[in-house]
Amino acid sequence: MRLRRHITLLGLLLAAAGTFPAAAQHTLGFTAGYGMGTGRFQPQQEMRAQWGLYSGGLTWRYYGKQRIVGAFGLDLEFLQQGFSFAMNASQVEEKKDYIYYTRHINTVMLPVVWAPHFYMIRNHVRVYLEAAATFSYNLSSTYENAQAQASGDPDWKGTYPFKLPRDNRWGYGLAGGGGIAFLIGRMELNFRARYYFGYSDIVRNRNRYADNADDGPENPFWSTPTRSPLDNLMISVGLSYRFNKEGFEAWKPRPKREKRSKEFKFGL
Repeated sequence: MRLRRHITLLGLLLAAAGTFPAAAQHTLGFTAGYGMGTGRFQPQQEMRAQWGLYSGGLTWRYYGKQRIVGAFGLDLEFLQQGFSFAMNASQVEEKKDYIYYTRHINTVMLPVVWAPHFYMIRNHVRVYLEAAATFSYNLSSTYENAQAQASGDPDWKGTYPFKLPRDNRWGYGLAGGGGIAFLIGRMELNFRARYYFGYSDIVRNRNRYADNADDGPENPFWSTPTRSPLDNLMISVGLSYRFNKEGFEAWKPRPKREKRSKEFKFGL
């Protein structure tokens, strides 16, 4: 229910963008991305990056005229996350002999974005940086256990069952990146690179939940990790529509005031 409330609130904010005055410099659009995901586990594991993950969603930005304040915005994204670690790293010497356990997680992500920027080529090109706080909810997940596959277990892959004592549905973190946008009429073609840095754990800490022992091929953790945040690197392309007709205005310094000469009159 909380997730539905958050999505409804974001939808209302995006819909309200179209009711702002014409002078407001704001856009509404969509993005699609491709990239990789990995995990930062403690105790440290032999990890490998998971390429072939994708993302997509809506994006809203408000662009101010101030040079330092920059833009403020919200995104509503579907983002694939994942991790893969070698289950037998301590038993073999060469990486080619590693046997991996892999998870893919389907996530709804809500980044709250600050984007300082500047314009080029008569305001037809925008170059920007991004810093964001992210909030997420894990919808579903799948797993592949190569060790169980080698032993002939028919359940070596499938849908991962989320369990409250073991798994986190909610997450949070930070994100940063940058990109370039081409302003063509009232449309904006955008190319962006963004790194998502997770702070929450995908697997609950064993110090709080002592019953996180291995219970099948879907959960190979004989010793539950104390930390298990997830990271993503995504390359995205987007298309947005500008609501105001006047076009974007770059920041301009205030004209300097002329110094008035002071006259002093002396009398006897």
